[in-house]
Amino acid sequence: MKNKAIYPGTFDPFTNGHLDVLERALNIFEEVIVVIAENSQKHALFSIDERHVMTTEVTGVYPGVSVEVLHKGLLADYARQVGARAIVRGVRQVKDFEYEFQMSLLNRQLYPDVTTVFLMPNVKYTYVASSIIREVAMLGGDVSKFVHPCVLDMMHQKREEQNQQKL
Repeated sequence: MKNKAIYPGTFDPFTNGHLDVLERALNIFEEVIVVIAENSQKHALFSIDERHVMTTEVTGVYPGVSVEVLHKGLLADYARQVGARAIVRGVRQVKDFEYEFQMSLLNRQLYPDVTTVFLMPNVKYTYVASSIIREVAMLGGDVSKFVHPCVLDMMHQKREEQNQQKL
């Protein structure tokens, strides 16, 4: 059996912090599936298809990485379905850990063969959150240090679309 993990998130947008966690996961696992999930509690800037495109473009150069979309269902069921032994979660601060710890215990109850692996990103990404990047970019700020060039292009396009809608 391959040493396989899933790395779930909304990835709205996929940031360099996400990429850093993915690279760390690839040092541990032979295969990592980036799972783009819909979250009804979050208002996404990008559609799930747009997030799939951007994440695939950013991660396409990494052997062993694939990008999938989870429209509905439990993450634990998806992990079981694809034969993943681990769920990778990036943890930037204590607040992240508290929530992720609770989710890891629940996922272990739902799928006892899965282990959650918490990875800390490089310190330069500890304050980078997709929500902050979205807000700064939509207000015209420079987020080029925090996202891949293709993501930056998509964010500029999205900002232009929003500006056109306001006219």
